[in-house]
This record gives sequence, structure tokens and C-alpha cells, in this order.
Amino acid sequence: MPLGIGRLALLAALALSSPATAGETIHVKIDKMMFDPPKVSAHVGDTIEWANHDFVVHTATARNKDWDVTIPVNGTGRVTLKRAGDVAYFCRFHPIMTGEIAAAP
Repeated sequence: MPLGIGRLALLAALALSSPATAGETIHVKIDKMMFDPPKVSAHVGDTIEWANHDFVVHTATARNKDWDVTIPVNGTGRVTLKRAGDVAYFCRFHPIMTGEIAAAP
């Protein structure tokens, strides 16, 4: 049974509009005033998720000012990477806490 032009157009539109594969979630633990691991590799579209196991609030603040995430006690914070490149970050409240993300295309 042949498909009509309308059905072919609908099938083509559905194929083109299918959702893209979601990026990976990379987990970073905050414990004892440190990001663990301190350096991660990721790709554009991946999400970095920080889980705060300390007794104080922290931030993950990009040195290039791309993002500033507040991470509550016993909570999480996340950012989805929008461009490639190396990004150094730190905690605004505790600047000795540092990390780095290497984001590939």
C-alpha cells in the first residue's frame, strides 16, 4: 500500500524532530572543603553536578564568569556545558577550593 505525500512529509518531519541524545552527567563530590575529583573531562551538552557533603554552603563559580552555581548543604547544583574549552572554577566563599573542567566539542 503506497504512502501518500502527506504521510511521507509527516514521517520526514518526525524523523527530523526526534530529540537529540541527552548529554552525560558528570558527578563531583564536595567533601572536606574540596572538589572531588578536582579535574573532569566532559563534552559540550554534558551536565556537571556537584553534591555538597560539607556542613556549609559552597559555590562552583567559573573564573571566566560563564556560570555561578550555589550548592546548598546536603544539596546539589548543576550546569550544562554550552561551549568547548578549559574552565577553571572555585568556591566564592572558600577560594582555596578549586576545580577544572576540560570540555571537548
